[in-house]
Amino acid sequence: MRPRNPLNIGAAARAMANFGLHELVVVAPHPPVWRETRSAVGAEEIIRSACAVDELREAIGDRTWVVGTTSGSRRNLDRDLIPLNEPDRWLPARGRAGRVALLFGSEKTGLSNQEMSFCHALVRIPTAARCPSMNLGQAVAICAYEMARCGAIAVRQPAATIHHSDPANVQSIDRVLERAARVLTDVGYLKPKSREATLIKLRRLLLDLRLTNNDVKILGGILAQIEWKLQH
Repeated sequence: MRPRNPLNIGAAARAMANFGLHELVVVAPHPPVWRETRSAVGAEEIIRSACAVDELREAIGDRTWVVGTTSGSRRNLDRDLIPLNEPDRWLPARGRAGRVALLFGSEKTGLSNQEMSFCHALVRIPTAARCPSMNLGQAVAICAYEMARCGAIAVRQPAATIHHSDPANVQSIDRVLERAARVLTDVGYLKPKSREATLIKLRRLLLDLRLTNNDVKILGGILAQIEWKLQH
């Protein structure tokens, strides 16, 4: 999210190459840092195939599991921070992994509360309290190493057929949330002053339910019928 230093992008790409990750998306990079990297030795292909997008939803829309990284400092979090060395707690169970995204914040500010609301889990590298925040490239390297160490990084496979029992991706869940927001606005549940905070909590609720594609289809249908009835 919003990287400011081209060297950090290059260092992150090289760390990805070291441990078998290959898909890099940069969200709202600060100009002119994008692609001005000098430290991606061995990761040229990752940099060439990487893309820049304007919004987080574009980066994680097709993911079924999103892990956010944060030191937790200067944040009023209402959820548990999981130590990085406990991957069984922050990675989905085998067979339900789907497409996983590991999300890093800006070097300057980290992830915002709004950005963290898209995450199924939040992890923290166990750094010293006196200096909790790490360099972005180093943080990517440590997280990638931990994923490789626990066997979470899969060999590239052809695109799989989507099944009803597969985990729903973020884009599908977000469509349900958008429809739910319209319905809740129409019935007067969402108040202007607390709207954003309530929607963050609702997104967290939907993520915690571990919805499947079939679940999302049913929920979407229910909300669509309610919305139609309210309008007629």
